[in-house]
Amino acid sequence: MLENVQGRNIVLGVSGGIAAYKSVELCRRLVDAGAYVAPIMTEDAHRFIGPVTLSALASEPVHTSLWDDASPIPHTRLGQNADVIVVAPATARVIAAYAMGLSHDVLVATLIATRAPVVLCPAMHTEMWEHPSVQHNIEILRSRGVIIVEPQSGRLAGGDIGTGRLADTDSIASAIDSALAASHDLAGLSVLVTAGGTREPIDAVRVIANRSSGKQGYAIAENAARRGATVTLVTTIDRPTFASITVIPVETADDMLHAVTCHSDSSDVIVMSAAVADFRPVLRSAGKIKKADGVPEIVLEKTPDILAGLGARKREGQILVGFAAETDDLLVHAQDKLVRKNLDLIVANDVSAEGVGFSHDTNAVTILGASGVLQTVALTDKHHIAAAVLDSVVELRSNHSPHK
Repeated sequence: MLENVQGRNIVLGVSGGIAAYKSVELCRRLVDAGAYVAPIMTEDAHRFIGPVTLSALASEPVHTSLWDDASPIPHTRLGQNADVIVVAPATARVIAAYAMGLSHDVLVATLIATRAPVVLCPAMHTEMWEHPSVQHNIEILRSRGVIIVEPQSGRLAGGDIGTGRLADTDSIASAIDSALAASHDLAGLSVLVTAGGTREPIDAVRVIANRSSGKQGYAIAENAARRGATVTLVTTIDRPTFASITVIPVETADDMLHAVTCHSDSSDVIVMSAAVADFRPVLRSAGKIKKADGVPEIVLEKTPDILAGLGARKREGQILVGFAAETDDLLVHAQDKLVRKNLDLIVANDVSAEGVGFSHDTNAVTILGASGVLQTVALTDKHHIAAAVLDSVVELRSNHSPHK
């Protein structure tokens, strides 16, 4: 489970929620796996666990203040030395302060003073977790590259049941391990990602479209950027993302074809996660078609097959990843598409399954390569799916390396 933490410096932040007691077990596991753990507790965290407990288990005494620490600038030292910072639990207050850059305590000051990956593990009551302000702050932090380990459903404080329970220790440990493994494994590579569903005009106001939200494509682009890649994102969706990502907005399949063609030759990895329309109207009305004129006859034609074109002209060493959103015979259709379009990897998902694919924050996929099924990822956050896809890309590049 913890393959990448040995010898790494991990800052463990604990804020004032009832789930603070779980940080004790997380600290123990990290230390047992060989990590150097520097703990930070907020003032409110002291109401739930004692600092002596973490000090005894961690690699150095707990840091609790900007002013009463052995170091004159504890937040700078901790932030600069960290390989990863994890906050578990992260309360609504800490999340808001981090999003705003309000460095009022040693924990938030350390978060602001680091360039290391940050793993944030929210925990709070369901009503708080679902509040628009909390969700807005989460999206801000996610757009900046912060890894969010979503809270789970279960029993909460006071006997309530709902979403907001701190993720289990295995999930948090896995996120930390992935963050450390992914720190620089795409450094120096150029990655092209497509996202969203194309919209093919019928008239001035109507389009043929699909249900794609672009969330999976954005998650892949952001994960690639976090892992050191230079990322270009061709997207039909307008949503915030990392400032380091070059975003090219498009609408139709032709727009996407043009944008992808301009950047494909210079890309080391191409991930075509966009849902490109297969058909478009042959004729498009310049104005709005009026209901009074009767039901129009809309004749369709095929759109250009962008993925097949990329496969046909793929250069040596370039990795091409496609997606197969299916509703039946998932692996049969995916394997056929993999071979027919000359792909290196294909990510298959059954969009008829609950919580999978279009519009959801979650997904469940099977990743296939030339040798068959490489990995099956059960229902999870789309950012975890993105990490699994790029892990497969890294492994494929490693297997094809001339040094192997």
